[in-house]
Amino acid sequence: MKIVVLAGGRSTERNVSFSSGYRLTNALRDKGHQATFIDLFLGYDLKGKPASSVFEDANTSQDLNISDAVLTDEDINALRPGEDTALFGPNVLDICKQADIVFLGLHGGDGENGKVQAVLDLNNIKYTGSGSTASGITMNKVYSKEIMLYHNIKTAAFVEITRDQGTKGHKLPFAYPVVLKPTSGGSSVGTHIVHNDEELESGLEDVFRFDNSAIVEDFIEGREFSLGVVNGHAYPAIEIKVHDGWYDFEHKFQPGHTDFITPPDDLDPAVHAEMKRVAVQTMNVLGMQNYGRVDFFANDFGVWVIEANNLPGMTPLSLLPQEAEAEGVAYPDLVESIVKGKLKIYEDGMNN
Repeated sequence: MKIVVLAGGRSTERNVSFSSGYRLTNALRDKGHQATFIDLFLGYDLKGKPASSVFEDANTSQDLNISDAVLTDEDINALRPGEDTALFGPNVLDICKQADIVFLGLHGGDGENGKVQAVLDLNNIKYTGSGSTASGITMNKVYSKEIMLYHNIKTAAFVEITRDQGTKGHKLPFAYPVVLKPTSGGSSVGTHIVHNDEELESGLEDVFRFDNSAIVEDFIEGREFSLGVVNGHAYPAIEIKVHDGWYDFEHKFQPGHTDFITPPDDLDPAVHAEMKRVAVQTMNVLGMQNYGRVDFFANDFGVWVIEANNLPGMTPLSLLPQEAEAEGVAYPDLVESIVKGKLKIYEDGMNN
């Protein structure tokens, strides 16, 4: 098949996305597909050639724009001097229209909020993962938690604070410590553990650099897990054991800070089974499709959903691929199963 791996974009998680996109491209090539890597924001200069030309000899051609993976977020807008900062770069849609399917290797706002999916839908372009509506809901922690609570899925109590409400004078309905996050964001960017009013004020100032809305959650004490679901199948949970502190951006993406254990040590089989059940249920009630990941805390009071991820990291060392490997599923096979699973959804006419 001809497959575009779409990565990058304008997200704060741009470089994380490049890591996934690069490895997804190689995995798909290993399975015999004509996979090509495209930066959503930069696009690709066709140099007068037809859009279909990017797939010619794709298994041996150089990775398109892959050198831009080293660029920082502050450099992004400068990459297209003299142009606007529109989300879709030159020729992206024309190239995607030539593909059998687009594998979304995006992370963060661009990709997870449903806007990219909506544009692809309007252009009749097939893509992996959830549809635009489910993506938008899942990206917004307030919306997704309200839906989970309606369906009796345990998740931490929360309140929303908007930029218009300011950073000062907020009285919370639960005691400190609390967890403060951007309402729409990922990879723990802008997330804080807050212990008093002063920390809440400074934390809100930081959050509002990333988002117009913040979510404040009651702090849940417990063991931390993540569990991936692909085509309705829940893989074994992976336990996240941080050496010190909590699982923030640094602990996620710098080696040596965190141990990842799958299958988890000393996890009651009944609790593990419940976690798998709730992961599938959470994806279903949020309308998620094809694949995703659900993060949990587990304690004596049960399993608590932290959040759902509609476009989780997809390098071989990311959480979901590690879980699949623990069940004997190699990374290229996992990637191809995601592609085939989403094509089946399209065949059944069920994309949302």
